[in-house]
Amino acid sequence: MNLLNLIRYKNLFMIAFIQCIIKYVFFELPQFKNANLVTALDTTSFTCLVLATICIAAAGYIINDIYDVDADAINKPQKTIVRKAISEDFANNLFIGFTVIGIILGIYVAWQIDKNSFATIFLLVSVLLYWYATSLKQTILVGNIVISFLVALSILIVGIFEITPMITPDSRDAYLFMFKFLVDYAIFAFLINLVRELVKDLEDVDGDHKAGYNTLPIAIGRNRASKIAFGFCVLTIMAVVYYVITYLFENQTLLLYFIFLIVGPLSYCAIKLLSAKTKSDFKQLSLILKITMLLGICSMILLKFI
Repeated sequence: MNLLNLIRYKNLFMIAFIQCIIKYVFFELPQFKNANLVTALDTTSFTCLVLATICIAAAGYIINDIYDVDADAINKPQKTIVRKAISEDFANNLFIGFTVIGIILGIYVAWQIDKNSFATIFLLVSVLLYWYATSLKQTILVGNIVISFLVALSILIVGIFEITPMITPDSRDAYLFMFKFLVDYAIFAFLINLVRELVKDLEDVDGDHKAGYNTLPIAIGRNRASKIAFGFCVLTIMAVVYYVITYLFENQTLLLYFIFLIVGPLSYCAIKLLSAKTKSDFKQLSLILKITMLLGICSMILLKFI
């Protein structure tokens, strides 16, 4: 169980679930099937893509915990695993193992679709995750943006591998229309995860300060950082409302879904950020934001009613 918690198995399951939603729900929408749009990966290759993604994500969680031992001893002492339940050497070996497996699987998938250059994506993501754990996390906003970009990339990578190999001069516009939908969802995931990263920094400010990190709450204070997180949350709400009004306003089912399950929770988080003070307050907000992001991705299921 300690190993599963170390690799954040719940988060890995969420990544795999989202990618499966894209593959088996989004790409199967009547809008695309009726246009005879097909994707590149068979079941085996897609499974390898998902495994490559979650292996590299698991490696990222491990290396982050290795370098966060001192901060976690204060922020979440009851959940600290490295040096308590698992030795640092073993954790490092796990990091290397998951990284190597993820890159090899990525190379295999890229080779299967005759796009060998795509394998560099997995290598670059692995480097970014290591860089984040060792230094970027300690830099104001930079680490937050990098992680949010990687979350968005976990959505886009399915489109990159599934759609790009199938594009021809005659089908280019149709496939780009399909990819645009994924970009919209990736932008949503980026924005909401950026808010969540800021909230997590607010939650972990005590341990991060002792560890010598220079996160936003430490640099400008918790109150000002909360207001900035509030601003990003409002920006996310505005982006969602604009999208709903522009594309979904005539569809009552999707309209109600986004109002009550996306805009509602985000509005609560924005209001709560102005008064949140305790660690438990920020922990609750972080959980709500994670669930809201998942619900946002799951709205793909309803796109068939457009």
